[in-house]
Amino acid sequence: MSSTIRDYQAVVNQLQESTSQQIVVDALWDAFCDKGYSWVGFYIDQPGQPDDQRLILGPCRDKPACSRIGLHGVCGQALTTKQTRIVHDVADLGENYIACDPDDKSEIVIPCFNSDGTCWGVLDVDSQQVGAFDESDARGLLAVLDAAGLNHQVQ
Repeated sequence: MSSTIRDYQAVVNQLQESTSQQIVVDALWDAFCDKGYSWVGFYIDQPGQPDDQRLILGPCRDKPACSRIGLHGVCGQALTTKQTRIVHDVADLGENYIACDPDDKSEIVIPCFNSDGTCWGVLDVDSQQVGAFDESDARGLLAVLDAAGLNHQVQ
């Protein structure tokens, strides 16, 4: 369980419906880069591509990341199952972990939905601390995506 309290409502209060992915990434980074985030960004689904190249990097902060990634990793699993994934320790994932930064130790991935229920991509957040994320982060990130108009799934 995360011992860091993150005020997602403060980020929600900054956002408006139809906010861009980049604005969301910047707002999350600015709010939480000193509270356990080591990276935040979107991966966008490319349904016509092979499964091992299906996700491309969208807006992100604050260092380079892998792009094109496959569906075998945590981002791909969140996309295909349409469920949030909270990874306490990435070392437990074995070959299912796509290591863009070898210093990252945990992550949370939130699927993002169009109004027709299709998953258009995922929001991925990494940390260099084991156990950095929990259900409160999942709820907070969903609230941010909802406030920005980037998630239309009925909860």
